[in-house]
Amino acid sequence: MDGAATLAFLDGCGTTSPCGLSPARRPPYPAAVVQRLPMVLAEALSRYPRTRLTEGPTPLQRLRRVEAALGSALNGVQLYGKRDDLMGLGGGGSKLRKLEMLLGDAAAKGADVIVATGGRQSNSLRLTAAACAREGLACELVLAPAAPDADGDFRENGNALLDPLFGATVHQVPAGMGAAEFARTRIDALSAQGRTPYLTPAGASSSLSALGYARCALELDAQLAELGLDEPVIVTANGSFGTQAGLLAGFRILDRPQRIHGFTILAAADDCRQGTQAMANDALALLDSPTRLGPDEVQIFEEQRGEGYGRVTAEALAAIRLMASHEGLLLDPVYSGKAFAGVLDHARTGRYRPGAAVVFLMTGGSPALFAYRQALAPQPV
Repeated sequence: MDGAATLAFLDGCGTTSPCGLSPARRPPYPAAVVQRLPMVLAEALSRYPRTRLTEGPTPLQRLRRVEAALGSALNGVQLYGKRDDLMGLGGGGSKLRKLEMLLGDAAAKGADVIVATGGRQSNSLRLTAAACAREGLACELVLAPAAPDADGDFRENGNALLDPLFGATVHQVPAGMGAAEFARTRIDALSAQGRTPYLTPAGASSSLSALGYARCALELDAQLAELGLDEPVIVTANGSFGTQAGLLAGFRILDRPQRIHGFTILAAADDCRQGTQAMANDALALLDSPTRLGPDEVQIFEEQRGEGYGRVTAEALAAIRLMASHEGLLLDPVYSGKAFAGVLDHARTGRYRPGAAVVFLMTGGSPALFAYRQALAPQPV
């Protein structure tokens, strides 16, 4: 059964077919089809241009020292880190998987300059600049103004220090103008100069770039099978929807009933759920999958969001310190620190079944630690 035939089988007789139901409600696929699904996903992904920015699969690592620190409170839960922070380009991080798809699309369209918008400490902008340096593309970054109470470290250190180091032209948005509006003026100006600009979406997240994490689902599925981990809980931070959306789409095509938990660090839970569901379903459409996700299949938690995006919480700082002091691994204060704080809370309060495997997606962002120096500094005894 080739890829097209397998997709036709999945489509069945239309929307009333058993194959159009969610995995929890329809009969299992025949074994021959299940064995074919990774190839179906790989073939569907191969239809989209990709600029290779990663070196291969990232490790899946047991967090034994954190487990030991939590002790009996874990109820036998096994903790793993999916090390997407361990990518060589630009300091590494999850945005590289998305940028592979966006720069592939840009190359296919003949772009010679990339324009991206974001906050002053944006991991996405840092990695966009690094990727452009690797690919020989001009890069213009449009930075939204920092909050009025931001200190000197936030304004000048961390990602803000690295952006121009990678050769990007950095624009500060003028007062009274939004970042998207200013970016549009740059697109128009560059076009008038005979350039071919390509504007990336906010957070490098779109249905197209989410395919980078559908590819990650394929990678992670093989690692889970090798370790004999059956139906783990997979946990990620969720800011601009793309990471969780891509994982949901990929595992749906693979017909794996994984629970994928997202801790929102930006939008309210309902808005995050709707945005993630829509992006995941658009990604499924790009992959020619007939299945779609319902709202009850997108699990979002907001208790670690704190006062909002980029606002450090005591729980995130404690999670960062625990991971660093027990595993020698770095989380960031904006994304992974808050999400891992959620993992710790859910483990301690019995939200995971005893003995479950929990895979925490380590999305990178460690350069941002230097922008939060005062919050992370040791407190006087």
